[in-house]
Amino acid sequence: MSKIRKHVRHGIGAVRPYINGPASLPQFVKEVFDAIELERHEFGPDSCHVELQIEDSVLVIEAGELPAEVSPWRNSIYVYVSDVNTVFRRAMELGAESVVEIQDKPYQERQACFRDVAGNTWWVATYNKTQEVKPG
Repeated sequence: MSKIRKHVRHGIGAVRPYINGPASLPQFVKEVFDAIELERHEFGPDSCHVELQIEDSVLVIEAGELPAEVSPWRNSIYVYVSDVNTVFRRAMELGAESVVEIQDKPYQERQACFRDVAGNTWWVATYNKTQEVKPG
């Protein structure tokens, strides 16, 4: 059961991944993960701050050109999804680069990894508690 917290923007997502990328990155995330846009601040024709909800979490994206004094950063994000196959397929259709193809892992997850156009790495997984855990 989720509790809305007044001291957290939008009441959810106390810990938020914060990434940057091209102006197209928020739309890519919305389409791949069925993310809901919570907030957007435009800073010019191709630059914005966007907060997106994916399930019970919030992702912040600085999209477009960063100020000259700020260097771009790359991130690795781990997202649990209900269907790894669908999410991975959507990412590939939208131009992502496959890093690790879909695999059933011994720790009860079906997992894959892709890289977006900004170089951010996205690990996607579905926890499958019906899989047998093999001792390592």
